[in-house]
Amino acid sequence: MSELKTIDSGNLLTAAQMRAVEQADIATGRVTGLQLMEAAGRGVVEAVFGEWPELAAAPRHAVVLCGPGNNGGDGFVVARLLKAWGWEVEVYLYGNAEKMPPDAQVNYKRWREMGEVGELDQHAITTTIHSRSMDLLVDAIFGTGLKRGVDLPLSSFGPSQTRDSEGMACQRFRCVAIDVPSGICSDSGRELGGVAGQFCAQLTVTFHREKLGHRLGRGPRACGKIVTVDIGLDSRSCSELESSGAVRKVGAPDVAVKRIGAHKFSHGHALILSGPMGRSGAARLAARGALRVGAGLVTVGAPGSAMPECAAQLTAIMLQPAEDAGALATLLEDGRINALCLGPGLGVARARALVPVALTPVTDRAVVLDADALTAFAGEPAALFAMLHPRCVLTPHGGEFARLFPDIAEKLDAPAQAGPAFSKVDATREAAARAGCVVLFKGPDTVMADASGACSVHSAAYERATPWLATAGSGDVLAGMIAGLMAQGRPAMKAAEAAAWLHVEAARAFGPGLIAEDLPEMLPRVFLDLGL
Repeated sequence: MSELKTIDSGNLLTAAQMRAVEQADIATGRVTGLQLMEAAGRGVVEAVFGEWPELAAAPRHAVVLCGPGNNGGDGFVVARLLKAWGWEVEVYLYGNAEKMPPDAQVNYKRWREMGEVGELDQHAITTTIHSRSMDLLVDAIFGTGLKRGVDLPLSSFGPSQTRDSEGMACQRFRCVAIDVPSGICSDSGRELGGVAGQFCAQLTVTFHREKLGHRLGRGPRACGKIVTVDIGLDSRSCSELESSGAVRKVGAPDVAVKRIGAHKFSHGHALILSGPMGRSGAARLAARGALRVGAGLVTVGAPGSAMPECAAQLTAIMLQPAEDAGALATLLEDGRINALCLGPGLGVARARALVPVALTPVTDRAVVLDADALTAFAGEPAALFAMLHPRCVLTPHGGEFARLFPDIAEKLDAPAQAGPAFSKVDATREAAARAGCVVLFKGPDTVMADASGACSVHSAAYERATPWLATAGSGDVLAGMIAGLMAQGRPAMKAAEAAAWLHVEAARAFGPGLIAEDLPEMLPRVFLDLGL
């Protein structure tokens, strides 16, 4: 086998975009569909040997499950290459070979010159395949083109363990999925149909670019690990097709460092509004995030009842009284305050009074609205949307999103019966267009969109998985970080993307046992690692 060529691209594609990219390159005559299929199958085998080097030593036993489309054609290439490597290979086909696409039919016939093909159905899975002793199970049933639920018990497949002669747990066989685990919508990461479940792989090998479903919903859990293989498509000629409506995968930000000769006001002044006594902790977390991310000054505006507890906790962060809407308006007469964060621990009634002041057209400052600032307008979200402007960022989690955008949330929560299914990307884009500003829809698959439709995904999955971020106050720190970045002049969308990445990277730097207070304190280490 040759050396595996992998790709780490900044774009996430839909199935339709990927088909358009392939067809555009094929139309030039530079490459054929058969050549792409051969390269895909070879890439899968090379990725398997790269992930599990011990499998390169034949003889081994593989079971390859092929579907009726081009994904099945890739599977037949894998079967043929493993057979030529000295493996024992069993192949099962779901559907009618005569109805397969032309390129897949060619590879079906090539395999038939080497081996048999069994019928893949529920009976074969439950009575035959599960009884096999195998080293590798290959899922080539359905890839990016899946449009419906699968009437196969796919959830019965997955990483399987047994015990060795000494009673130690060991892997019974490895599972690899081609392009996307069967049963998962590649545009949304959602399970289609929901009756038989989806295939769960340890390794998923996709081609040219990652797909949205690799980063959204159940996709990361079903994929196990993702490897993107270069199959020889001309990236330059495909760039226009990819960039049209493409969703960006958020990577390490180009965070500006403080300039020599500048002063604190050069880096902005963020104002964080606090709730009453006993509820000021969330605002203090947000303020710490804003300061550590680089804002030149940060002030907490608190009601009188919270002033003593804030004063006892704050040192580098300043403190100003902000009892009510009138007091906030007075504070905002200071034109050097160029970013606000409202919501963490604010209280719904207080938020209802203060948000309109923060969003007055006269100020036109960068504004981050989180938590109570969103819930305060649950009954009449249109009143909030009428006040928003492009320099605003909304940071809802799932519950807050549903309060502001109930109809969109209903579509997202409805069972996905057909593909491409309505995705978190679709939901966030619709929400941002309605709100007229940036929406950061939080979760392990954080999605950001602005009113123009520009969209990006930051997925805390695979090597960046940070389940310990599920702790009280972590979202408050994120809101403060966005405000701190916007105070420095970063545009709303760029600030949201940078904060999402830095937030997870700070959690990764700390590790398990994290609490929200730890996040801002890890940012200096993250910046050092970025070479700043």
